[in-house]
Amino acid sequence: MTLIHRVVIAAFPDVDLLDVTGPAEVFALANREGGGRVRYDVRLASPVRGEVRTSAGVRVVTDLGFDEVGPTIDTLIVPGAVDCPPSGPVARIDREVVAWIESVAPHAGRIASVCVGAHLLAAAGLLDGRTATTHWSTADQLAAEHPHILVDPDPIFIRSGRIWTGAGISACLDLSLALVAEDHGEDLALQVARQLVVYLKRQGGQSQFSVPLSHPATARRDIDDLRLFITENLDGDLSTTPALAARMCLSERHFTRVFQQETGASAAVYVEACRVEAARRLLETTDQPLERIATTVGLGSVETLHRAFRRQLTATPGDYRKRFRITT
Repeated sequence: MTLIHRVVIAAFPDVDLLDVTGPAEVFALANREGGGRVRYDVRLASPVRGEVRTSAGVRVVTDLGFDEVGPTIDTLIVPGAVDCPPSGPVARIDREVVAWIESVAPHAGRIASVCVGAHLLAAAGLLDGRTATTHWSTADQLAAEHPHILVDPDPIFIRSGRIWTGAGISACLDLSLALVAEDHGEDLALQVARQLVVYLKRQGGQSQFSVPLSHPATARRDIDDLRLFITENLDGDLSTTPALAARMCLSERHFTRVFQQETGASAAVYVEACRVEAARRLLETTDQPLERIATTVGLGSVETLHRAFRRQLTATPGDYRKRFRITT
C-alpha cells in the first residue's frame, strides 16, 4: 500500500534557489526509484500563491498561498534568505514567514530547516533548548540572537526530535536524503544519491566530504573502476598491493606508480581513508559495537580501528561517536 507523504516547502522573496529545488528533486527521485511504494506529494507555498523571485534571480511558481496550506503537513521544509551588507551575510527574518511557521508547526509531523532557514525556526521559538546548525557564515548571528539554542556550525545536519536543521546550500541534499532514509530506509536513499551523482551520501556529524569526492575522477577509467570496487568491497582483500595490482592486470611496480600519480595517494593510504570514512558513518548513525564496525569496514580489530582513527582524525572511535552520533 502506498501512503502519501505531504511535503510543504516554504518559498518567499530572495529565498535560496537550491534550498527550494534541492529537496524537491530528492523527493521526486525517491518517488521514481521507489517502484510505486513511495509517494511524496511536494508543494511549494508562499505568502501569496504565484511567482516568487529567488536569490538567483530565477522565479519559481508556488502551488499554494500560506493560507491555503491546510492543517496536515507530514514534512515542513523551511529554507532561508540572506542580506549581504559589507560586514558579511546576515540571515533575513521575514515576520510574515515566522508567523506562518508558528501557526502550522503544531500540525507538522516533521520540520526541517535548510541553510539559514534555521533563523526562521529560531524566531518561531522551535529551537529553544535544542542543538541546531545553520550555514557557517551566520552561525554566530544565530547564537547571539538566540542564547537558548546550542549552535553547532560544524555538522551537515542535526536532528533533535522532530526538528531537523541543515547546514548551507548543497547540504540540503544530504538532509533530504536523510529524511528519505528515515522514511524508507538507507537503500532507497542510496539509490537516490546515485541518481544525483552524489558519490557517497554524506551523513550528519562532521563528514563534510567523502573520500572519493576529495579525489576527483582520474584520467584512467580503470583506476576509477578500482576506486569504486574499493568502496564497495571494504571488507575484502584490499590491504596488499599484489591483490589490487592483479585486479588491474598490472605489475606491482607499475600499479604503485600509476595509482599514486592518478590519485595523489598510495593505495594503502586510500583504502584506509575509505575504511575510516565508512566507520565514521556507522559511528554516527548506529550503536554497533566497535568490534563489529572494525570487521564490517575491513579493519579487522578494534586496535587497528583505533590506530587508523588516530592517523586520519587524531581522535579515538569512542570520542568521535560521542561528538557526532546523530541523536533522535
